[in-house]
Amino acid sequence: MLSVDRMRVLHAIAVNGSLNGAAEALHVTNSAVSQQLSKLEREVGQPLVERSGRGVRLTEAAELLVEHTGRILSLVQRAEAEVEAHRGAVVGQLRLSSIATAARGLAAPALVALRESHPGLRVRLVEQEPDDSVPAVARGESDMAVVVDWVGSTIPLPKEMMRAPLMDDVADIAVPAVHPLAHRDLIDIDEVLKEPWISWSGGSICDNWLHGMLRERGVEPDIAHEAEEHQTKMAMIAAGLGVAVMPRMGRGPVPEGVRLVPVQSALTRQVYVFWRADAARRPAIRAAVRALRVAASAYGS
Repeated sequence: MLSVDRMRVLHAIAVNGSLNGAAEALHVTNSAVSQQLSKLEREVGQPLVERSGRGVRLTEAAELLVEHTGRILSLVQRAEAEVEAHRGAVVGQLRLSSIATAARGLAAPALVALRESHPGLRVRLVEQEPDDSVPAVARGESDMAVVVDWVGSTIPLPKEMMRAPLMDDVADIAVPAVHPLAHRDLIDIDEVLKEPWISWSGGSICDNWLHGMLRERGVEPDIAHEAEEHQTKMAMIAAGLGVAVMPRMGRGPVPEGVRLVPVQSALTRQVYVFWRADAARRPAIRAAVRALRVAASAYGS
């Protein structure tokens, strides 16, 4: 009989493209992955991977096993959810992925609330961008994830996902304190279109949104710098190196040399959490959604 645990290892190799990647995803050693793979190859009586550069290539037999393993893991997760729902207790382990700003602004207080109200539940938070968190939830490596959709720039989710809105995160324009617009109570986005911008990492969800928003208004973006962390951006803005869109969620302290100016027709992004539909009955997921919503309510949304 084939071992589900060994099939899970093969599935991780397929998803991550290498034995090293599978070991990292499963939090085991490379040696453990190699041993489980060798045992699975003996069970099926044929090779399952072939070396390909720095990675590996699956054989046809392996591709068949991976296809079945995906369905098996989904059924296992559904069974776990049914058992947890029958028991009714919020216990066990929950793996939560989150974008950085939501990890600071929402996940941290939500985790404190969950620890106090459900001491039998252990939540593990991993900071991840949507490019990583969406496939992680789809593969079962994370149980749920917090992401954002900017207006006009949505994240495509696999069809087997469920989602719950948490809040609308309003963004201001951060400018140097000496900027002509720094002491305005409100500005129109058209007033800053041609400024040098400090954007997010190139190709990220937020960076793509910024490019699209500016181009919709007939301006080719002048991206002077790229930085992910809010505090890095604000240090650069204080030095007079550009302006930036600065969401309020998880923003942190604002340096003396930076002013935040609200925008007429506010720039907003929707913050939401999603999870696999086959795990929807898990009491832990329902409790986490409630805790995240309470944390989001602190922003007045």
